Amino acid sequence: MAEDKRDEEPLADAAEESMTDDQGPETTETDDAADVSEGGGSDAELSLEDQLEKLQEEVGLARDQALRAQAEAQNAQRRADQDVEKARKFALERFCSELLPVVDNLERALDAINGDDPALSSIAEGVDLTLKSFVGALGKFQIVQLDPAGEPFDPQLHQAMSMIENPDAEPNTVLTVMQKGYTLNGRLVRPAMVMVSKAPAAE
Repeated sequence: MAEDKRDEEPLADAAEESMTDDQGPETTETDDAADVSEGGGSDAELSLEDQLEKLQEEVGLARDQALRAQAEAQNAQRRADQDVEKARKFALERFCSELLPVVDNLERALDAINGDDPALSSIAEGVDLTLKSFVGALGKFQIVQLDPAGEPFDPQLHQAMSMIENPDAEPNTVLTVMQKGYTLNGRLVRPAMVMVSKAPAAE
Protein backbone atom coordinates (compact mmCIF):
# COMPACT_ATOMS: atom_id res chain seq x y z
CA MET A 1 0.00 0.00 0.00
CA ALA A 2 2.81 2.44 0.75
CA GLU A 3 4.34 1.71 -2.58
CA ASP A 4 1.08 2.56 -4.35
CA LYS A 5 0.93 5.99 -2.67
CA ARG A 6 4.47 6.77 -3.70
CA ASP A 7 3.66 5.87 -7.29
CA GLU A 8 0.59 8.18 -7.32
CA GLU A 9 2.49 11.26 -6.05
CA PRO A 10 4.79 11.56 -9.12
CA LEU A 11 1.75 11.17 -11.33
CA ALA A 12 -0.02 14.05 -9.54
CA ASP A 13 3.02 16.30 -9.83
CA ALA A 14 3.27 15.59 -13.53
CA ALA A 15 -0.39 16.48 -14.03
CA GLU A 16 0.01 19.80 -12.23
CA GLU A 17 3.06 20.70 -14.33
CA SER A 18 1.14 19.86 -17.50
CA MET A 19 -1.75 22.12 -16.50
CA THR A 20 0.64 24.95 -15.71
CA ASP A 21 2.31 24.66 -19.09
CA ASP A 22 -1.05 24.73 -20.89
CA GLN A 23 -2.28 27.86 -19.09
CA GLY A 24 0.91 29.80 -19.85
CA PRO A 25 0.64 29.89 -23.64
CA GLU A 26 -3.12 30.53 -23.47
CA THR A 27 -2.56 33.66 -21.39
CA THR A 28 0.10 34.91 -23.79
CA GLU A 29 -2.19 34.46 -26.82
CA THR A 30 -4.99 36.33 -25.05
CA ASP A 31 -2.72 39.27 -24.29
CA ASP A 32 -1.49 39.40 -27.89
CA ALA A 33 -5.06 39.39 -29.16
CA ALA A 34 -5.93 42.28 -26.85
CA ASP A 35 -2.93 44.25 -28.10
CA VAL A 36 -3.91 43.68 -31.74
CA SER A 37 -7.49 44.70 -31.00
CA GLU A 38 -6.39 47.99 -29.45
CA GLY A 39 -4.06 48.76 -32.35
CA GLY A 40 -6.77 48.06 -34.95
CA GLY A 41 -9.21 50.43 -33.23
CA SER A 42 -6.75 53.33 -33.48
CA ASP A 43 -6.23 52.74 -37.21
CA ALA A 44 -9.99 52.63 -37.77
CA GLU A 45 -10.48 55.94 -35.96
CA LEU A 46 -7.82 57.63 -38.11
CA SER A 47 -9.42 56.21 -41.24
CA LEU A 48 -12.83 57.61 -40.26
CA GLU A 49 -11.33 61.05 -39.62
CA ASP A 50 -9.67 61.00 -43.04
CA GLN A 51 -12.92 59.98 -44.68
CA LEU A 52 -14.81 62.73 -42.87
CA GLU A 53 -12.29 65.35 -43.96
CA LYS A 54 -12.46 64.11 -47.55
CA LEU A 55 -16.24 64.23 -47.52
CA GLN A 56 -16.19 67.78 -46.17
CA GLU A 57 -13.85 68.84 -48.98
CA GLU A 58 -16.12 67.24 -51.55
CA VAL A 59 -19.15 68.99 -50.06
CA GLY A 60 -17.31 72.33 -50.22
CA LEU A 61 -16.38 71.78 -53.87
CA ALA A 62 -19.93 70.79 -54.72
CA ARG A 63 -21.26 73.93 -52.99
CA ASP A 64 -18.84 76.15 -54.94
CA GLN A 65 -19.81 74.52 -58.22
CA ALA A 66 -23.49 74.97 -57.42
CA LEU A 67 -22.97 78.66 -56.63
CA ARG A 68 -21.03 79.20 -59.86
CA ALA A 69 -23.71 77.46 -61.87
CA GLN A 70 -26.40 79.58 -60.22
CA ALA A 71 -24.45 82.79 -60.92
CA GLU A 72 -23.90 81.80 -64.56
CA ALA A 73 -27.59 81.02 -64.95
CA GLN A 74 -28.54 84.41 -63.48
CA ASN A 75 -26.09 86.21 -65.78
CA ALA A 76 -27.43 84.34 -68.81
CA GLN A 77 -31.00 85.24 -67.83
CA ARG A 78 -30.01 88.89 -67.33
CA ARG A 79 -28.32 89.03 -70.75
CA ALA A 80 -31.33 87.40 -72.38
CA ASP A 81 -33.66 89.93 -70.75
CA GLN A 82 -31.45 92.79 -71.94
CA ASP A 83 -31.40 91.42 -75.48
CA VAL A 84 -35.19 91.09 -75.48
CA GLU A 85 -35.56 94.63 -74.15
CA LYS A 86 -33.22 96.01 -76.81
CA ALA A 87 -35.02 94.10 -79.52
CA ARG A 88 -38.34 95.49 -78.30
CA LYS A 89 -37.06 99.06 -78.09
CA PHE A 90 -35.27 99.19 -81.42
CA ALA A 91 -37.38 96.87 -83.55
CA LEU A 92 -38.72 99.94 -85.38
CA GLU A 93 -35.30 101.35 -86.22
CA ARG A 94 -35.28 100.18 -89.84
CA PHE A 95 -38.94 101.12 -90.29
CA CYS A 96 -38.19 104.54 -88.84
CA SER A 97 -35.32 105.05 -91.30
CA GLU A 98 -37.70 104.33 -94.18
CA LEU A 99 -40.24 106.88 -92.93
CA LEU A 100 -37.83 109.77 -92.45
CA PRO A 101 -37.51 110.61 -96.17
CA VAL A 102 -41.30 111.05 -96.27
CA VAL A 103 -41.06 113.64 -93.51
CA ASP A 104 -38.18 115.35 -95.35
CA ASN A 105 -40.22 115.58 -98.55
CA LEU A 106 -43.20 117.09 -96.73
CA GLU A 107 -40.90 119.71 -95.18
CA ARG A 108 -39.37 120.52 -98.56
CA ALA A 109 -42.81 120.81 -100.14
CA LEU A 110 -43.91 123.19 -97.42
CA ASP A 111 -40.79 125.33 -97.88
CA ALA A 112 -41.28 125.43 -101.64
CA ILE A 113 -44.82 126.72 -101.50
CA ASN A 114 -45.03 130.49 -101.95
CA GLY A 115 -47.04 131.83 -99.08
CA ASP A 116 -47.99 134.98 -100.97
CA ASP A 117 -50.03 133.02 -103.51
CA PRO A 118 -53.58 132.70 -102.17
CA ALA A 119 -54.23 129.75 -104.46
CA LEU A 120 -51.52 127.76 -102.70
CA SER A 121 -52.36 128.77 -99.15
CA SER A 122 -54.87 125.96 -98.71
CA ILE A 123 -52.33 123.47 -100.07
CA ALA A 124 -49.66 124.76 -97.69
CA GLU A 125 -52.09 124.44 -94.80
CA GLY A 126 -52.91 120.85 -95.76
CA VAL A 127 -49.23 119.90 -96.09
CA ASP A 128 -48.45 121.53 -92.75
CA LEU A 129 -51.24 119.61 -91.00
CA THR A 130 -50.08 116.37 -92.60
CA LEU A 131 -46.50 117.01 -91.51
CA LYS A 132 -47.52 117.78 -87.93
CA SER A 133 -49.70 114.67 -87.79
CA PHE A 134 -46.85 112.56 -89.16
CA VAL A 135 -44.32 113.88 -86.64
CA GLY A 136 -46.84 113.40 -83.82
CA ALA A 137 -47.38 109.76 -84.84
CA LEU A 138 -43.63 109.18 -84.80
CA GLY A 139 -43.42 110.70 -81.33
CA LYS A 140 -45.90 108.14 -80.00
CA PHE A 141 -43.33 105.45 -80.81
CA GLN A 142 -40.46 107.37 -79.13
CA ILE A 143 -39.10 108.68 -82.45
CA VAL A 144 -37.96 112.17 -81.56
CA GLN A 145 -37.01 114.92 -84.02
CA LEU A 146 -33.75 116.84 -83.59
CA ASP A 147 -33.92 120.48 -84.65
CA PRO A 148 -30.82 122.01 -82.99
CA ALA A 149 -30.90 125.51 -84.53
CA GLY A 150 -29.25 127.96 -82.11
CA GLU A 151 -27.94 125.14 -79.87
CA PRO A 152 -24.29 124.21 -79.25
CA PHE A 153 -22.87 121.74 -81.73
CA ASP A 154 -22.91 118.15 -80.43
CA PRO A 155 -20.83 115.72 -82.53
CA GLN A 156 -22.76 112.78 -81.09
CA LEU A 157 -26.05 114.10 -82.49
CA HIS A 158 -25.07 116.52 -85.25
CA GLN A 159 -23.12 116.29 -88.47
CA ALA A 160 -21.39 119.52 -89.48
CA MET A 161 -21.64 120.10 -93.22
CA SER A 162 -19.72 123.39 -93.14
CA MET A 163 -18.43 126.09 -90.77
CA ILE A 164 -19.20 129.76 -91.27
CA GLU A 165 -17.60 132.77 -89.66
CA ASN A 166 -20.20 134.66 -87.69
CA PRO A 167 -19.21 137.37 -85.20
CA ASP A 168 -22.75 137.50 -83.80
CA ALA A 169 -22.81 133.88 -82.63
CA GLU A 170 -20.70 131.90 -80.24
CA PRO A 171 -18.23 129.56 -81.90
CA ASN A 172 -19.54 126.00 -82.44
CA THR A 173 -23.15 127.14 -82.48
CA VAL A 174 -25.60 125.58 -84.95
CA LEU A 175 -26.62 128.33 -87.35
CA THR A 176 -28.72 126.44 -89.88
CA VAL A 177 -30.30 122.97 -89.93
CA MET A 178 -30.10 121.55 -93.43
CA GLN A 179 -31.75 118.26 -92.49
CA LYS A 180 -33.29 117.37 -89.14
CA GLY A 181 -32.09 114.39 -87.16
CA TYR A 182 -34.01 111.72 -85.28
CA THR A 183 -33.55 109.42 -82.29
CA LEU A 184 -35.37 106.22 -81.34
CA ASN A 185 -35.62 105.60 -77.58
CA GLY A 186 -32.55 107.78 -77.11
CA ARG A 187 -30.49 106.00 -79.79
CA LEU A 188 -29.44 108.10 -82.76
CA VAL A 189 -31.13 107.00 -85.96
CA ARG A 190 -29.95 109.87 -88.14
CA PRO A 191 -27.77 112.86 -87.19
CA ALA A 192 -28.93 116.38 -87.93
CA MET A 193 -27.02 117.95 -90.83
CA VAL A 194 -26.07 121.46 -89.76
CA MET A 195 -23.97 124.49 -90.48
CA VAL A 196 -21.83 125.61 -87.53
CA SER A 197 -20.42 129.02 -86.65
CA LYS A 198 -16.75 129.65 -86.05
CA ALA A 199 -14.80 132.61 -84.75
CA PRO A 200 -13.81 135.21 -87.36
CA ALA A 201 -10.24 135.00 -88.59
CA ALA A 202 -7.86 137.52 -87.01
CA GLU A 203 -7.03 140.43 -89.31
